[in-house]
Amino acid sequence: MKISLLNERILIEKSKVIIDAIGNHRNEWSKYYSCYATISNESPQEETSSGAIWDESKIDFTIRYSKEVSVLSSVGYRVIFHNDIYEIEGIDHMNYKKKSMKLHCRRVER
Repeated sequence: MKISLLNERILIEKSKVIIDAIGNHRNEWSKYYSCYATISNESPQEETSSGAIWDESKIDFTIRYSKEVSVLSSVGYRVIFHNDIYEIEGIDHMNYKKKSMKLHCRRVER
């Protein structure tokens, strides 16, 4: 893995449940880990229906393996890249060599 290809900063956020004073539950996103990534497989896709346009862009982030990212899953984590939110759809552990991981993501609306 060439380190020079890791040229874009991403932020990984983790979801946690917050309980307020009267017992209501809500999800809150907090910063979990920030690192550099290689961007690949960009596939912009827009869908139009009834005059509305949805951006269904997909993108892959390849990051270096570390103990912080070894616990990542597609549930409860998301990626922030250039102020856009990307939902993690799948994680490729790259043959479990513990050198890199690939996050398969889809752009979501705020």
